[in-house]
Amino acid sequence: MTIDSVIARQRVEDLDAAIPFYERLTGRTADRFEFAGVRLAAVGPFLLFCGPDEAVRRVAAVSATLVVTDLAAAVEEAAAAGATVVMPAQPTPNGRRAVLRHPHGGVYEYVGP
Repeated sequence: MTIDSVIARQRVEDLDAAIPFYERLTGRTADRFEFAGVRLAAVGPFLLFCGPDEAVRRVAAVSATLVVTDLAAAVEEAAAAGATVVMPAQPTPNGRRAVLRHPHGGVYEYVGP
C-alpha cells in the first residue's frame, strides 16, 4: 500500500472566515464542496469543515484522510494487518473512500481510485 499524502482535518465555526488564513498559510486556493450535510474546503494539506453538530460528528470522528494510490488494495492490506472496515469503499464527490479503524483505535478515511 502506498500513502501519497495525509490530510489534517479541522472543524471551524465559520468556513468563510477560516479559509483565507489557510489559503495564505499554504499558498493554495480552497476547493469547496458539500457532503452529507457538511460544508468542506480542501486547502493544501488541510480539510476544513463546518455544519450542524449531528452531521459534523461523522466527519470529526475521523482522525485524518489518507490519500492512497489504490483504494481496494489499501483496504485489503490494512484489514489483513488488523484494521476493521467501518465503512466499505463508496463513491464521493472527490473519488472513492472507505473508513477504517486501525488496531490501536485511530479511525482514518482512505481516499483513492
